[in-house]
Amino acid sequence: MAIVNTKEMFKKAYQGGYAIGAFNINNMEIIQAVVDAAAALKSPVILQVSSSALAYARAGYLLAMVEAAVKETGVDLALHLDHGPDFETCKMCVDCGFSSVMIDASSLPFEQNAELTAKVVEYAHKYDVTVEAELGRLAGVEDEVNVSSEHAFYTDPADAVKFVELSGCDSLAIAIGTSHGAYKFSGKAELRMDILREIQKLMPEYPIVLHGASSVDPKVIETINAYGGNMKSAAGVPEHILREAASLAVCKINMDTDIRLAMTAAIRKIFAEKPDVFDPRKYLGAARKDIQATVEHKIKNVLGSDNRAL
Repeated sequence: MAIVNTKEMFKKAYQGGYAIGAFNINNMEIIQAVVDAAAALKSPVILQVSSSALAYARAGYLLAMVEAAVKETGVDLALHLDHGPDFETCKMCVDCGFSSVMIDASSLPFEQNAELTAKVVEYAHKYDVTVEAELGRLAGVEDEVNVSSEHAFYTDPADAVKFVELSGCDSLAIAIGTSHGAYKFSGKAELRMDILREIQKLMPEYPIVLHGASSVDPKVIETINAYGGNMKSAAGVPEHILREAASLAVCKINMDTDIRLAMTAAIRKIFAEKPDVFDPRKYLGAARKDIQATVEHKIKNVLGSDNRAL
């Protein structure tokens, strides 16, 4: 019953053919919903925080709420920095109690990316904190991530091997066709599973991470649009593709957009159907309930991590 790093989580996930869900947190309701879902289904879980979420909610508040969730539910979870932009942010999160950090230097040339990642690894490992890095670039927009399609590129398997050797990172986020945000595909959704399989072949037992992997449920989009939203062309990654990836080398799947959409749909519905409501507990409570249902669905049907708690 503690905040743990991802080392044992990923080892068990790899061997068991499932993935751990990494859900971005911004406030109390999201934390409660995700952790309650994990507790109900006896699933390991990763709560992750972007640098913009740190600025919004503040590290001390987030850490205190996560510690309260662990104490209340008895769930072992990892608290992870998502898309850490620099060494200083990673160091700050290590120092204040995060159990895992990501350094995202994927916009830098290969050698500089590896060098900066190695610097973060050297510091984080002193405190038993695991480190995720990224090689390749995902398109899309989400928080501080904003990459146009012409600047996105797939991960080269041979480069992945070299990068892990040089940097010493504990897990690697790769680019195989997923993207950030709610507008992932304009046509048929396809991921380069051949790249994933080749990386797995070259680096057996090594945990791979998928970013930009929300499914963008059409029913949720329909609800949002029915109650005043305007998300006509939103599209995500089909769940059966994510389940296949989880059965291979992918041990961590990031899902932020689906939580945002569930929350937005619930609040829009309350505001439209009950325009006299002004108590935040009414609409945030409904949002919390729908987020928990969304996370439980992911755990059971996409990640396969139910009944796998450490």
